[in-house]
Amino acid sequence: MSKVESSKKNKTNKAWITEHVNDAYVQRARAEGWRSRAAFKLIEIDDKDKLLKPGMTVVDLGSAPGSWSQVAARRVAPGGRLIALDLLPMEAVHGVEFIQGDFHDDVVLRALADALQGRSVDLVLSDMAPNMSGIGMVDQARVMLLAELTLEFCSLHLKPGGDMLVKVFQGDGFMELRRALQQQFQTVQMRKPAASRNRSAEIYLLARGRKA
Repeated sequence: MSKVESSKKNKTNKAWITEHVNDAYVQRARAEGWRSRAAFKLIEIDDKDKLLKPGMTVVDLGSAPGSWSQVAARRVAPGGRLIALDLLPMEAVHGVEFIQGDFHDDVVLRALADALQGRSVDLVLSDMAPNMSGIGMVDQARVMLLAELTLEFCSLHLKPGGDMLVKVFQGDGFMELRRALQQQFQTVQMRKPAASRNRSAEIYLLARGRKA
């Protein structure tokens, strides 16, 4: 890396750190005990769409550091069950069963299926994102693959009438994924919560009422 490139990278990192520290959602997350600002994305979507209910069985994919698990575990209590999965370690969350592993790995998927103990899932949440390479075409393909794998998981474990909320990036493959969701669910809607930064290409697809 040249000195010019290194200087640009350092300036970008400093700008991101400054923005992060001053971010209102970051400050709120710290004050309210959420592990990251991402909690407010799920809170806003759930307050609007009423996805989480007491007694539900929920799977949280890409769960680390655990803010979505925190929100979901509270909202499916009492009587609910939440299983979380991530490639990265996650500090324990009360009421959450955590599996560490790669969602691409068949062994990890079997462990997740075993944890369900034959129970169908009411709701699948996926805030998964790949390690970003900085190459737009590559990163988009990786994001869409994770979304496709999430849909495949739903086809095996989500009960008829169940819902799925998945993060994607708008770009190549987006419309194809949306059509695939429309074939398997009664309705498919887009959500862009306020806590999702404006410059981010991320958007959430909410697929409701899995067809029998």
